[in-house]
Amino acid sequence: MERIEHRASFGGWQDVYRHRSEVLGCDMTVGVYLPPQAADGPCPVLYWLSGLTCTEQNFITKAGAQRYAAEHGIIIVAPDTSPRGNDVADAEGYDLGKGAGFYVNATQEPWAAHYRMYDYIVDELPAWVEADPAASDRRAISGHSMGGHGALTIALRNPGRYRSVSAFSPIVAPSQVPWGEKALSAYLGDDREAWKQHDAVELVKSAKERLPLLVDQGEADEFLESQLRPHLLQAACEAAGHPLELRMQPGYDHSYYFIASFIGEHIAHHAAALKG
Repeated sequence: MERIEHRASFGGWQDVYRHRSEVLGCDMTVGVYLPPQAADGPCPVLYWLSGLTCTEQNFITKAGAQRYAAEHGIIIVAPDTSPRGNDVADAEGYDLGKGAGFYVNATQEPWAAHYRMYDYIVDELPAWVEADPAASDRRAISGHSMGGHGALTIALRNPGRYRSVSAFSPIVAPSQVPWGEKALSAYLGDDREAWKQHDAVELVKSAKERLPLLVDQGEADEFLESQLRPHLLQAACEAAGHPLELRMQPGYDHSYYFIASFIGEHIAHHAAALKG
C-alpha cells in the first residue's frame, strides 16, 4: 500500500491510500480519516460508500465528517465506487461502468473480470483496514444514493458484521427504478431473482437481524420519485416489523449540502452503537 495524501484535520489525519486489490484486479484508492484517539489505541471504523460518479474524494472533501469523527473517535474509510484502470470495462453514461459499481459482484461479461465491489467492501477492504493496529473490528456502514443502496444491502446480508447502518437518499428498490434496472441487468443478467440479493426492499422481508435502519431523505431531491422511492422501504419495513427511522427533510436536495447538514447526526448514531 502507498499513502498518497496526508493532511492534518481536527487533530487527526485525512489520508488517501493506493493499494492493489486482488478481488478487483486493479489498483484502488481509499480515503482514511484517523481521529486523534487512534494514536492511543484501536478505534471503531465507519465505512462510507459513495454514489454514482464519485471517487473517494467527494466525501472526504465535501461532507465535513472529520470534525465529528474526531469528536467521537471514529475512523472513517471511504473507498472509490468502482474498479479503475485502462483494462477495466466501461460504458457510455454516468450510471454504468466506472464510477457506478453498485456494490455487487458482476456475473456477466465484460463486467465479471473486475466489478466485484461487494466482495471488496465486505471482505478485502476490512481485512486491509483492520490489519492496522489503529483500527478495531467494531464496524458501521453508511452511504449516499448508490452508496446508500450498498450500505443497506450489505448490512442486511451480513447479520452481526456491523453494529449500525445508515443512509442518505438511498436507492432502496433498485429492482424497480431505472438506475437499478440498468445496472443490475448489465452486471447480473436478466434473472430478477438474482437481483433480490441486492435490493433492500426485498432483503428486509427475510432479514435475520433487526438492525435499525436510519435513512435521511431530502424532500426536494430531484431523484426522489423516479429513482429513490423511500416509501417502498417504509412499507416493506412496516410489513416485516423491521425497525426504520425515515426522516424526510424539507427543502433538501440530493447534493452534499444535504449530507453535510446531517452527517454529524449520523456519526453520533453510529458512535452510540459502536461504543455500546
